Amino acid sequence: MPDIHIEREHSLGLARARELAFKWAEAAEDKLDMECTYEEGKTSDLVSFTRSGVDGELRVTRDRFELHARLGLLLGVFRERIESEITSNLDRLLEHGDPVTAFEKGVAEATGRRVAKEGDAGKAAAAGKAAKPAARSRKA
Repeated sequence: MPDIHIEREHSLGLARARELAFKWAEAAEDKLDMECTYEEGKTSDLVSFTRSGVDGELRVTRDRFELHARLGLLLGVFRERIESEITSNLDRLLEHGDPVTAFEKGVAEATGRRVAKEGDAGKAAAAGKAAKPAARSRKA
């Protein structure tokens, strides 16, 4: 089974890195049909993800992201392209002064949605719109 292993250092700190990883898990569930579980720890977090043809983990620390994915036969044929896309997107995000906002804008542009502003969730709730549940989260 082909594997993808990507490590990137960052200077976000654990809280901000955690926020970015959680948003990635939500987007992976929404856009890629992944099932994600987010486990918060004291010094690191672990995002486990799976769907047909791929499963893996994203470990998040105060100064590093480490992604390990195992691809099935069909997706394995595209391993180099998948790895290149992930690497390119992550490097581009980490170049920004605010990677979390950059990620939100990227998702919004890809889906034709506007970036949610503070208070929008309250407005949606008041209008009777239910929010999509986030990635399942567990504290370790």
